Amino acid sequence: MASFWREVILTSYPDKPITAHDPLTGTMLAHFSGSHSPRKGLTLAGNTLIAASHISATAAGFIKLYNWWSSTALYCIQAPEPVAPLAATPDGSYLFSGGLSGCIHAFSLPSGDLCRSFQAHHQPVSCLIVNDDGSLLISGGDDGTIAIFPILRLLDDASNEDDPAQLALSQFSAHDLPVTCIVAGPGGCNATVVSSSLDCTFKLWSLADGVKLRTVQFPCAIWCVAADPSSSEVYAGGSDGRIYVVPLKVGGRKLRHTGAEVTAWEAEQNGAVMAVAMANGHQNLVSASEDGIIKIWDMESRSVVRIIGREGGALSDLIVVKGINVNNGARRGDEVLPSNGRFCEREMGRNVNELREMDECLSVAVKDRRRAIDKLEAVIDIYKRLLGLLLKEAKRENGKEEANKMDYFM
Repeated sequence: MASFWREVILTSYPDKPITAHDPLTGTMLAHFSGSHSPRKGLTLAGNTLIAASHISATAAGFIKLYNWWSSTALYCIQAPEPVAPLAATPDGSYLFSGGLSGCIHAFSLPSGDLCRSFQAHHQPVSCLIVNDDGSLLISGGDDGTIAIFPILRLLDDASNEDDPAQLALSQFSAHDLPVTCIVAGPGGCNATVVSSSLDCTFKLWSLADGVKLRTVQFPCAIWCVAADPSSSEVYAGGSDGRIYVVPLKVGGRKLRHTGAEVTAWEAEQNGAVMAVAMANGHQNLVSASEDGIIKIWDMESRSVVRIIGREGGALSDLIVVKGINVNNGARRGDEVLPSNGRFCEREMGRNVNELREMDECLSVAVKDRRRAIDKLEAVIDIYKRLLGLLLKEAKRENGKEEANKMDYFM
């Protein structure tokens, strides 16, 4: 069967392995063991690494890195403290983690070297994201504040500045209670940011200057948000089990009053909605309740078309990752097998290393070929010289024989 690109749903749990599901069929494609992840402690680093915060019984902080082809962790990074939310740069070169102390820790991947730690909030960091062009890190805290940091400034080796006021592009009080989720739209530094909170609101902000654009009030705490840029709608997951739909525009006009046009989808039967994400080219919404039930919704009919994870169990995070080939996937035990349906990202992830190795092998082969040609040319030259000597010797012998014959007849 032909290969094709498809999205994958990744879910993490505080007491179960990370799982990968096909959103079209609900089939479990793989699971990754050894991590007990807190809320927001799951992200994709580049195309090949899955990063998960790990809750340790010893209160030590760890981040585990997985690739798509093994169920066990490839690397384990020790953090300076217990960490929860994670975010990575688009190329997967750097990973940011938010600590219980309010500090953010930046790591280089895949080495896991600590690049910088700095105080970002006065209470635990509750959420972290990197904007679409990879230029800004945006953090939210249990203290209700939001901070925006230029990533180049954070990774500047020449800078020893750890004062958040100097590192931050902007830092402001956003909510009365902990920030639960942050989403940045397209547009790089000029994007609009949506933040949600336990204070029963979500707010829209200008990323460029931190100016509040709009506040939307809800009847309950909001745990998560997802934005659909194609239809200018925001989807919010409530603690009452409902998904709230908020249009950002009506008839091309931006809405600015607090509760305009807000609608609610049917209530979940399984507790608060802890995570929402867009899937299938924004045709579906994926939601996860606090007891681990995952539902896939049709955006047009606003109805559930598939349920995943009926066995339940507390869920800490859900993300939808793109560009994975899962056609004809096969499993044996806990491993994802390299069958006809292996993840195409396996090949993509190997590109850099394999190209480097291939280049080295090619260089060696070229050098070996040159040596062989040089040796062959030397041997040919020796044979030519030897043949010349043999011909000379033969002529000399023939000359002697002719001379002897002449002497005999005379």
